[in-house]
Amino acid sequence: MIFKGRHLLPILIASLTAGSFSSCTQQQTSNNTLEASAVPVEDPKEKSAPEAKVVATANIDPATIPASKIADAATILGRKQVPILCYHQIREWRPKDSENARSYIMPVQVFKDQIKMLADSGYQSITPDQLYAYLTIGAPLPEKPVMITFDDGDLEQYELAAPELEKHGFKGAFFIMTASIGRRGYQHYMDKQQIKDLADRGHTIGCHTWDHHNVKKYQGEDWVTQIEEPTKKLETITGKPVRHFAYPFGLWNHDATVELKKRGYFSAFQLAEKKRDDENPLLSVRRIIASGYWSPRTLHNSMVNSFK
Repeated sequence: MIFKGRHLLPILIASLTAGSFSSCTQQQTSNNTLEASAVPVEDPKEKSAPEAKVVATANIDPATIPASKIADAATILGRKQVPILCYHQIREWRPKDSENARSYIMPVQVFKDQIKMLADSGYQSITPDQLYAYLTIGAPLPEKPVMITFDDGDLEQYELAAPELEKHGFKGAFFIMTASIGRRGYQHYMDKQQIKDLADRGHTIGCHTWDHHNVKKYQGEDWVTQIEEPTKKLETITGKPVRHFAYPFGLWNHDATVELKKRGYFSAFQLAEKKRDDENPLLSVRRIIASGYWSPRTLHNSMVNSFK
């Protein structure tokens, strides 16, 4: 169902952020003016010397990649997966937080230690646009790439997480639930200016639906309410195209990948489920939740073991 009573949003959103992530833990256009030579397509001769590809290509606008250059689904599925981390709330645990909630609520020092580990270990952050270019045309990535993502648009992501990323030269991808923009209550959320500021500083702003409704249940106008309208709102706020999406709860199905593709999305991110869509793998990219219980070592081991 859709939450039609907008006056109930503060209660509903608080409920979402306080408990509804339990299921999380379980689980094209081409530009004809672009010269083909300007797109760094993977050279088969280079496959024998992957060590030569240690410097990332500058961000490539996905909209400028000719359709004829995009790899087929089997090739995309065959590429080595990039570690992608998903964060939610960055704050100290509260007495009322359940054991399950604490798995996705990240105490501040734990977050700082995890990000420092990534930097000290030689990881370099990449953007969703860079991931898309790698998956579709084999564009080179850093030797140790990682994508750092944040769901919902919580205020502490702006006040605490983004500065910590930038201290280490990292950029993040922030997936915004538009129903909560600017709200203050049990959980505070970023306002429009803060979202725009993140975009202006080089971070990626993506869509996370209007009110965190499960995409597997969408019918009819839900696609307008939950996807099309939030996309336009975020584009108006940032002045930039919004073309990357994160599934609420990490839940998705094939129909959702088809609908997102029709609406011009280049990538969409689920959670730890091993399955990816055979037809639209770019719209079922895997992430893992970085747990508030994890030491930096445990996080690193999880990254290595989860992404092959």
